[in-house]
Amino acid sequence: MQQNVSYSSANQARTPQCASARSARALRIAKEEGSPSSESRYLRCPHRLRSTSMMTSAHLLIIIGMAVSSAAAVEVQRPRGVPLSKRQFYEENKPFTCLDGSRTIPFDRVNDDYCDCKDGSDEPGTAACPNGSFHCTNAGFRPTFIPSSRINDGICDCCDTTDEYNSGAKCENTCKELGRKEHEVLQKMAEITKEGFLLKQQLIQEAKNRQQEKQSKLTELQNNKKELEEKVEALRTVKETAEQPEKEAKERHLKAWEEQKAVIRAEKDKAKMAEAFLELDDDADGFVAVAELQTHAELDTDADGTVSETEAQGLLGGVDHVDTASFEKVWNNIKDKYVSESQPVEPAPVDTPPEESSKLADSDSEQYPSDNDVQEEEEEDEEEDDDYPEEDFDKPPPTVKTPPKKDEDDEAMPPYDDETQVLIDAAQKARDNFEESERALRDVDDQMKNIEKEISFDFGPDAEFSYLYSQCYELTTSEYIYKLCPFNRVSQKPKYGGSETNLGTWGTWAGPEHNKYLAMKYEHGTGCWQGPNRSTTVKLTCGKETTVMSTSEPSRCEYLMEFTTPAVCQEPEDVDSSLHGHDEF
Repeated sequence: MQQNVSYSSANQARTPQCASARSARALRIAKEEGSPSSESRYLRCPHRLRSTSMMTSAHLLIIIGMAVSSAAAVEVQRPRGVPLSKRQFYEENKPFTCLDGSRTIPFDRVNDDYCDCKDGSDEPGTAACPNGSFHCTNAGFRPTFIPSSRINDGICDCCDTTDEYNSGAKCENTCKELGRKEHEVLQKMAEITKEGFLLKQQLIQEAKNRQQEKQSKLTELQNNKKELEEKVEALRTVKETAEQPEKEAKERHLKAWEEQKAVIRAEKDKAKMAEAFLELDDDADGFVAVAELQTHAELDTDADGTVSETEAQGLLGGVDHVDTASFEKVWNNIKDKYVSESQPVEPAPVDTPPEESSKLADSDSEQYPSDNDVQEEEEEDEEEDDDYPEEDFDKPPPTVKTPPKKDEDDEAMPPYDDETQVLIDAAQKARDNFEESERALRDVDDQMKNIEKEISFDFGPDAEFSYLYSQCYELTTSEYIYKLCPFNRVSQKPKYGGSETNLGTWGTWAGPEHNKYLAMKYEHGTGCWQGPNRSTTVKLTCGKETTVMSTSEPSRCEYLMEFTTPAVCQEPEDVDSSLHGHDEF
């Protein structure tokens, strides 16, 4: 059974009482008590009057209308403009106390078109108080409040037309149609919310399963880490034990090789010394004399280009000549500079005669050939090139080079003996095993850190947002490709090529106090030119799909992204019950 509002008889379509009826009381109250309805306010009252016949007709229409509906309506007595929740403050047979407690007045001064209370609570159904508000019942739709200044202003603000009870405006009650449309919208939203909430329950269950798996995996890795640490230490000992004999064997081998090289160098040096003695002993008398040394300019010690007698004697140890035995003692003074007569001498660079140089200069100064000649020559060259394999041109032209002199120290060390090689192989195997176990330990450490990092995130009260971890979602606009990687970062990249710009890295949940999980904050992105670092706020709304809906830049370098996910869907209320809650009688 539908219920309608029935206003108390003392306040139904009350005709404003102005100067003719209330002048004495109004002026006295305005002057003595400083009421918000001042004398000027009171003098405006005549502008609100309607003719007596109009008021009488209005009274009659309301009374007839209420009489017709009285058979089907349950009357709830209260002054016009008062919500049912405040009905207890307006009892017709008792004095009215202003809701702010400032004063108490007779009840017949409620809705008398004169403002007695500072908070305007005595005029809920008139425009007398500038700070008053009028309650639109709007049966069948949502009740609402409007400023009292809109009462009887000729514009229909309440869908049930109750704000224009005395203006003569032709208003139509649209509450039923508005309620129907809202019902459809709410029904559709409720269906989406319901499906999203069911998906959320699945996400919560999956999150619990993942959490258990992660925890089990972490426990397993922790046990493996202990085993691997013990294994690494054991293999380290094996490695060090194997490397000690290897090191000793290598040192013995190297020492033997150095000794062998020293013997070889001594033999070669002795042979070179004997050869030099024979070359220097020009008269073959068995002695190398000062005069014979002077013939070798490379032995010059003072860099003047010649070997003086004094220099030669110095090289021979201060004597005029030496035999083979004595030459061995002075050989160290000579061998570093001595050049064997049997060694080939490199040809000196040939100077170009002045005449040939001038000819070359003249040829260079000739006029350059024309472009046509160059083009013809290039074509001829291309034809000639075809006669030869392409790969031939990759090879440098053959040149005859004198092989560099090989120093005896460059000789390769002989391979290790079998016993040493066995020790080397054993040590290398121990090193390989140790390094492999160390890599395995590092891998376990990395896996543990990743799992601990993931577990440490606040994924919501029931971890419903955990499925977003390690995922990325894109939105392509006409200019950019936006990428959101929850709990990681937000980026922007030009659609037709260019570098990526960081719009912020994960900061914290940034929703309102009642639910912080309705927004994400990403901070410390790429800095703007002469501006702050970029940041992004991601607003989350309920939806069946997980997707980025839109992006914008409300302020410079501050981005806003709309993101739908089932994780924020709440259990839906019954649409009919929510709509019924809008009716207030």
